[in-house]
Amino acid sequence: MDTPEEVLLDADARMRKSVDALQRELNTIRTGRASPALVETLTVDYYGVQTPMNQLASISVPEARVLMIQPWDKQSIKDVERSIMTSDLGLMPNNDGTAIRLNIPVLTEERRKELVRLVGRKVEDGLVSLRNIRRDSVANFRAMEKNKDLSQDESRRAQEQLQNITNAFSDQMNAMKQGKETEVMEV
Repeated sequence: MDTPEEVLLDADARMRKSVDALQRELNTIRTGRASPALVETLTVDYYGVQTPMNQLASISVPEARVLMIQPWDKQSIKDVERSIMTSDLGLMPNNDGTAIRLNIPVLTEERRKELVRLVGRKVEDGLVSLRNIRRDSVANFRAMEKNKDLSQDESRRAQEQLQNITNAFSDQMNAMKQGKETEVMEV
């Protein structure tokens, strides 16, 4: 049976992973600015193997609204282009034979509001994962209490610590939400 400290450390580690996962998801949401994170995780059919774009090419931002993708293997440029066109980014690649340029258009007001709603949904999913982790940990504390491995006072103290950890990560996720919404609404 775990100790309360081990349960708290496990909850902290799992919540930290949830925050990291949310950060990765928020990075893929398109804003008016060019960011390599938009295309890094797109998979390309590279000789029959689905490979992330960042393992096939260098991705740079030569201008504020332009992404440049330079595949190391020039033979794969068509596959990279196809991957971008079939993605849900809604961007048209310009292929010059050695590199692909993606011009990031200015977002319409309607599209920005849609993206803000998407950010809200992703953050809410992250908060739900935090609540699920908290629920599992509380169940552990109650089981320990029931098995007489933990007194009621110790259990209550551990649950308070767990709530503080949960609040800290929730605040972090909400701050990420605010930041991304501001970034998306920026014209």
